[in-house]
Amino acid sequence: MSSPNGQMAPLLFITGASSGIGQALAARYAQAGWRLALVARRGALLQQWCVEQGWPVSQWAVYEADVRDLAQIQAAAQACLQQQGVPDVVVANAGISVGIDLSYQEDLAVLKDLLDTNVLGLAATFQPFLDAMKQRRSGCLVGIASVASVRGLPGHAGYCAAKGAVVQLCETLRGELQAHGVKVVTLAPGYIDTPLTRENDYPMPFLMNAADFAEQAFRAIQQGVRWRVIPWQMGVVASIMRWLPRGLFDRIVGAQQHRKKRRRSDP
Repeated sequence: MSSPNGQMAPLLFITGASSGIGQALAARYAQAGWRLALVARRGALLQQWCVEQGWPVSQWAVYEADVRDLAQIQAAAQACLQQQGVPDVVVANAGISVGIDLSYQEDLAVLKDLLDTNVLGLAATFQPFLDAMKQRRSGCLVGIASVASVRGLPGHAGYCAAKGAVVQLCETLRGELQAHGVKVVTLAPGYIDTPLTRENDYPMPFLMNAADFAEQAFRAIQQGVRWRVIPWQMGVVASIMRWLPRGLFDRIVGAQQHRKKRRRSDP
């Protein structure tokens, strides 16, 4: 697929593209005329969705992979490189959000799943493209973090730890890659209306629909920002949370009764 000036349209590679934020971002990039390399565990469902959008088949390709499986995600990346070329933007979006309680032994396995998906999966998504982007001296890596990365929240030990690691990993890569012309953008969503957040049974201030998030995320990525909280209201909340003294923060969160649901129901 070519752009109006005859050049090959830019390419987006994105994981977790079958629903939520990933699907909304894919649609926004398609609207802008980009080619799409879409990755998800539910490959058939994603392919059906692409057909329903009416996009020309030259605009998109679907790669079925679970980011927790290093062989699968690296095979998807290699297939993209061979069939579509080096992406201009890589969005490591695939992630899970589930509460844990470390007084339960079985929640250690849930913690591992959170870290494998949100952290190792992100690194494995970026890794196959690093050399090619460095050689080309252009490209953008986008890590989807969360406002939950700012401080540790009761019931969110695994999610906060994983998203905090995403922030630090992206910051490290930004320092390593800036001399090679490769940008690294970290996006921190607040509460976005997706299948993940619909399971929450507690208040979600400044809840934003996925299409509005995708529009703001698209602009932030195009601008090459280093860090952006979306929506901006949650950015204010995040700044306050970050600078609260530990003693005051502990008293505030300790009084909260709401907890993220565990994967297994509490007895």
